[in-house]
Amino acid sequence: MMKQSILLLLLLIVFKSNAQSYSKDEVDSLISINPSFTIHKDNYIITGVPTNKEINSNTADIKYQISFKQLVSRKPIIWDAYFYLAYTQKAFWNIYEFSSPFEELNFNPAFGLAKVIYNKNAHVKGLASIMFNHNSNGRDSIYSRSWNSINFKYSTALNDKTLLSAEVWAPFSYKEGNPDLLDYIGLTGVTVSRDLKGDKLILEVEVKKGLEWDWKGSLRTRLYYNPFKTKNQYLMLEWYAGYAESLIDYDVFTSMVRIGFVIKTNELNFLKPKEK
Repeated sequence: MMKQSILLLLLLIVFKSNAQSYSKDEVDSLISINPSFTIHKDNYIITGVPTNKEINSNTADIKYQISFKQLVSRKPIIWDAYFYLAYTQKAFWNIYEFSSPFEELNFNPAFGLAKVIYNKNAHVKGLASIMFNHNSNGRDSIYSRSWNSINFKYSTALNDKTLLSAEVWAPFSYKEGNPDLLDYIGLTGVTVSRDLKGDKLILEVEVKKGLEWDWKGSLRTRLYYNPFKTKNQYLMLEWYAGYAESLIDYDVFTSMVRIGFVIKTNELNFLKPKEK
């Protein structure tokens, strides 16, 4: 699985475009006029079935996510970086079972600094951030799962159609309840997003690798299709294969194909070269 994902990532990385990126003045203007309260990660509701077990009312489900962020100040706080608050909630809903119980809720509040990186000509090169993240399922006793981390992330445009994000996290306070968590989620993640047909068709691949020398980790592939007139609404087909899709079953292999509706984040779009 990981060999195939690495090959796919290499195929997606192509030569840099000569199109002009945004200047520092243009980015400062965008920050000053854009809403301070915006989408952080994708907001979606999708439903689907497993590919590695019997399909029935107990194995099919709905997954949905709500995510937003708040820019605390439109002026840099320190190191020419901006201070953000963010919150993401992901739910796994066994809607096809009797009484439609929720299998799991995962909560992820975060805060930190984001800094736009410019080249020597004062044009956008990338976005760097450092964030404190708390991840929890809000449960107690033997069902409690939580971990904290300091996350370092860098995102850049490889060309006018491809975005690359690389993230490293330093976890702490995670050994109670899930002492072997890092064996399944590792310490790094890489995401590549490729515009296949403008804003209408987008392919995104996310790869994480566990710490051990085995196949533990995860591969999440998403295909977005926009049949709507608005730019941020899509139909999404997602395949998740690997571990730690949810905190409660982080050590159980999951292979799920789901489809549904997504309001897609555009927080990294300013990294792409300007439209001509």
